[in-house]
Formats: sequence, C-alpha cells, structure tokens
Amino acid sequence: MRFGFLSTQPPTRCGLATFNAALAGSITGGDTAGSVVRVTAPGDHTPSGPDVAHTWRMAAADGWREAADALNSFDVAIVQHEYGIYPGADGADVLRLMRRLTVPAIVVLHTVLSRPTPRQKSVLEQVVATAGAAVTMTATARDRLVIGYDIDPAKVAVIPHGAAFDTGTRAERPARPHMLTWGLLGPGKGIEWAIRALVPLKSLDPLYIVAGRTHPRVIELHGESYRSGLHRLSAELGVAPQVDFRDTYLDQAGLGALIGSADVVVLPYDSTEQVTSGVLVEAVAAGVPVVATSFPHAVEVLTDGPGLIVPHRNPRALAAAVRKVLTNRGPVAGSDNAALRWPAVAARYEALAAALVTGAPVAGSSAAPATVPASVSASVSATALV
Repeated sequence: MRFGFLSTQPPTRCGLATFNAALAGSITGGDTAGSVVRVTAPGDHTPSGPDVAHTWRMAAADGWREAADALNSFDVAIVQHEYGIYPGADGADVLRLMRRLTVPAIVVLHTVLSRPTPRQKSVLEQVVATAGAAVTMTATARDRLVIGYDIDPAKVAVIPHGAAFDTGTRAERPARPHMLTWGLLGPGKGIEWAIRALVPLKSLDPLYIVAGRTHPRVIELHGESYRSGLHRLSAELGVAPQVDFRDTYLDQAGLGALIGSADVVVLPYDSTEQVTSGVLVEAVAAGVPVVATSFPHAVEVLTDGPGLIVPHRNPRALAAAVRKVLTNRGPVAGSDNAALRWPAVAARYEALAAALVTGAPVAGSSAAPATVPASVSASVSATALV
C-alpha cells in the first residue's frame, strides 16, 4: 500500500512537520512506499527533500487542485489537520482538496477546540465528514470531538502520538539537578512561570535548560521579544546563572542526550486547550518525570501517572512540584513504552488504512461518547505552540 501525506514538512520547523516526518518515515521506512505533499507558507522558499513529491504553496491560487492530484497517485492519503497551515478562512481550502480526492483519506486532528468559532466548528465537521476516518491522539480529544461537534463517532479512532525515545535513552545525570523544557518558543509556552519558580528552588541550585529556537511565526510577527523578555526576567529575579537558554534546533541524537540527562521535564504551558503534546509523550516514554500545568493532554496522561499536575500561572505550586521530584531523583516507569514507539504507532495507521480500503469498521472506535472531564470542558479558546 502506497501512502501520500499532506502536511508541513522539514526543513519547515514546526510541531506538525516533525510529527508528519516521523510518521511518514516509520510507515515508508518498511515495505510500504509513499511520499509527502508539502504545504509551505508564503515566504517559505526552503528546498524540499527527496521525500516530497509535490509542494503546495499557500500563496498559489488553486494550489489545492495540484496537491489533490498528487495525493491521488497513492492508495491512501493521510492529511494532517491544523487550522493555520492551509489557505482560506480557518484553513478551509483543505476541504476543496479533500473533496477532489479519489482515494481514501485519514485526517489526523492536531487541535480540537472546546469553544470553536462557528466557522472553525463547521470546517472541522466537514473535514471529518469528507474523510474516511479521523484520528485523535488522546481520548480527551476524541470525547471533545464526539460531544461538541456534529460528526459520526464511528469514524473516529484514537492513536497516540509517537515517541522516538525510551527509557534506554536515559544517561547518567550530573550531580546538579537538571530541569528541562524544549520545543519552539513563543508566548503561551509559560517559560516565565518556570523561571519565577526558580526563586523558591534556589536551595536546590537546579539548572533550568530551555532548548529550542523561537517559533518562525512568532519571529515574523514579534521578532525575539519573548525570548528577550525571558532573559530580562531571569536577570531581574537573580536566577540568570540557573537558566541555560539553548537557541538551537536539535537533531534526534542531541535531543535524546538532553532528555536522558534531565531529572524533570517542565511543561508550564498557558493553554487550557492543548489536547496533544509531543514533548509530553517523549518525556513520558523516556521515563523522565514531568511537572505540567493542567492542559488536557497532561491531565489525561499524568493523573495517577509519571508526573505531577499544577495550576496554570502559579510559580509557587510549580516550584513545590519540582522540589518534590528533585528530592526523590530517579527514573520513573515509562507509560506503555512499546505502544508509544513510532513503529507501533505507524502499524496502527497502516491497519486503519487497510480497514478503509477493505471497508472494515474503523478499529478502536466506539459509537458511544465518553464523558468530558469538567477541567476539559471549562477551557478557553487559545491554541498553544507545539
């Protein structure tokens, strides 16, 4: 079976591109074949790699036609959905593309808002209706989709976000405790709250590593003002020697070594909407304790699990949780490591594609909606950078 993938793709630097590259590589790295139809934003002229069959430039009028035709040369299309990566109001041009497809399509939903605008709701409902199957990466996202949107629950399957690292990646950690946050930076990441939490943690003298470049869209709109503000805050609070900003885009080997050296991964995100976090999955799969704010994916994974949940924008609560982890340093059990590894995740997509081609029911779906936790349903509309 040959797979066509529609998504942003490296060298574009965003969470969606990283996810698609890992999934496509895991599927096409075996006996299956496939390629990517890459979506690029206006001004993005970075050259595509050999894994890209066609480029859909957002600035091109009716670019969705050629993109759809490229996907139709495969047996199955896997469409990564995020409102901001496609042309049209709320990315509505992806609907034109999907309606032109003559092959079965699986749509992967990276954002399911609890309080969408009427147009956002309509677009997502039509995307799911047009696809043969829809994938969410958490049960929380599926519940939110089934209860809050007019869609067919039987089309929805839950397949977790894949992880590249496992407990075997853990390195011998230095004597000084290490806190770690990584990923593309920008407002909403909540790094300022973790920096403020360093003040009551001074007696432990932790090193807080903040690894990652500023998100390209943030640079386009605001330059490096967010990062500069974090530097100023560190200096004002007298914790600058404890914060190590690493303005770099890490490769797999470098990121694996960094995760393996961490005592705790800190995810102080401001968002109450985030139903998927690749950083969270990687940390849990690597057996590193996590302290996170109560965004939906963290609540689902960490409650009674390998980490601690704290309120949003509360540096004292964050410090107390980090102190608890650092005073009990040691590895934690990974959360079903084998099931989170990319080969296992890719196998589930392949099984879902096979079901679509043969007309079998979507594996793992259920027509009965689950209950949405109050902490999830009472959230506000704000999509975090991933």
